[in-house]
Amino acid sequence: MPRALLSVSDKSGIVEFARGLAELGWELVSTGGTARALRDAGLAPRDVSDVTQFPEMLDGRIKTLHPAVHGGLLARRDRPEHMTALEERGIAPIDLVAVNLYPFRETASRKDVSDEDVIEQIDIGGPSMVRSGAKNFAAVTVVVDPRDYGRVLAALKAQDDDLDLRRLLAEKAFAHTAAYDAAIASWFAQQREEMFPEMVTLSVTRQQKLRYGENPDQAAAFYTDYPGAGIASLAQRGGKELSFNNLLDLEGALLAVDPFAGEVACAIIKHTSPCGLAVGSSALDVYRKALACDPVSAFGSVIAFTAPVDQATADAVSSLFVEVVVAPSFSDEAVEILGRKKNLRVLEGKAEWPPRSLDYKRVRGGVLVQERPRTVIDDTGWTVATKREPTSDERRDLLFVWRAVASVKSNAIVLAREGATIGIGAGQMSRVDAAFLAVHKAQLAGHDTKGSVLGSDAFFPFRDGVDQAADAGVTAIVQPGGSVRDAEVIAAADERGIAMVVTGKRQFRH
Repeated sequence: MPRALLSVSDKSGIVEFARGLAELGWELVSTGGTARALRDAGLAPRDVSDVTQFPEMLDGRIKTLHPAVHGGLLARRDRPEHMTALEERGIAPIDLVAVNLYPFRETASRKDVSDEDVIEQIDIGGPSMVRSGAKNFAAVTVVVDPRDYGRVLAALKAQDDDLDLRRLLAEKAFAHTAAYDAAIASWFAQQREEMFPEMVTLSVTRQQKLRYGENPDQAAAFYTDYPGAGIASLAQRGGKELSFNNLLDLEGALLAVDPFAGEVACAIIKHTSPCGLAVGSSALDVYRKALACDPVSAFGSVIAFTAPVDQATADAVSSLFVEVVVAPSFSDEAVEILGRKKNLRVLEGKAEWPPRSLDYKRVRGGVLVQERPRTVIDDTGWTVATKREPTSDERRDLLFVWRAVASVKSNAIVLAREGATIGIGAGQMSRVDAAFLAVHKAQLAGHDTKGSVLGSDAFFPFRDGVDQAADAGVTAIVQPGGSVRDAEVIAAADERGIAMVVTGKRQFRH
């Protein structure tokens, strides 16, 4: 009679799986809560202590760490000496092990959880059984994912000795234990408040296979590093699957509205940079203001709102070709209107970064790791560098434009007025060109640049950018400062009657 050992933390589907095994004539061996769940369902598993002839001890820390378990898992069926050794010691082979591990990551992420509680969720016996079974995949089926119960039962019912399936399940098993150990190592590093430990193991799970990458000749997939968090937590209310570029632009859109938490804001994104950003009184108001910045570039964009989208806003958005719309919620009427556009992806929810997330950028042969950009951007530490102080209206717009420029690709210059961008110069190799582009695009869209404010993501290396802004009628500038020519730049602002605020913080985005 084949033997299965079942010991799971996530009990989803385990009763049905066990019942299927029992109907096929398998002996069931189980532990603790899993055994109770099976008995409550009318099944009759043997306790693992009955197999090991050794009681559970140390508050459950030792249950399965025994030769009767690991010998049964590790013995090679094609080695007579292995099978003889089992027989001499009265050990029966174990042909299937279904194990998933204590919820360490979920426990560690809880607020106010004690170290003791976290440490008790470090599973020892579970990973040991998984590794033993996976190493001997030639004879043992190891199942760590409840989603695999169905296909395992189907193969057993068909009497299909599917070595390829067992090999795949072994691969998943080792990935499962590697991810588990990575989470534990990360937690220990966090206890030392070590942001950059000597070794980092990244564990990500494939969320979706994508049709292609940035270009049709590139294969691609979307992986998540924290279950149920971030973009993966958004509910899709309509439209087809997200593409690789949709996901990149979606992240750009969320980044753009992050600093405007608590306000009604809208960002319109193309190629990961805003082509329009605004705050205002309603979703419709901010959408119209953001769109007015650069309506030509908004074609084929991704749009993010910080406020619910109603019928009127959906009507306005639906008149434009848009790839993705994301908002905290949509009215039923808005979903129906946007749903008429079959290719428009409608995403609902708040995609927040998991706690203590870092930013990773791949380079050849390595990974650059840094803290994530700040999402709270305020006027703390600002100093007025010029003779003229900004007016209260200018200062309000300076804070808006300083938040807006943070999500624009460097070199970045943004012009704004009354809580809306009117010209964006993104991704230029020189700052004066970025200033020229921002003014040019504003005027091209019919905006009067006189009386606008300007935000620069980094210092002005020369006065030419200030002169460019002054010629366009800009009255106030916010920038980090820090150039060796700061005195020259500030003098230029004074000459042109511009109020200049220095933040002391750079906001590059590469």
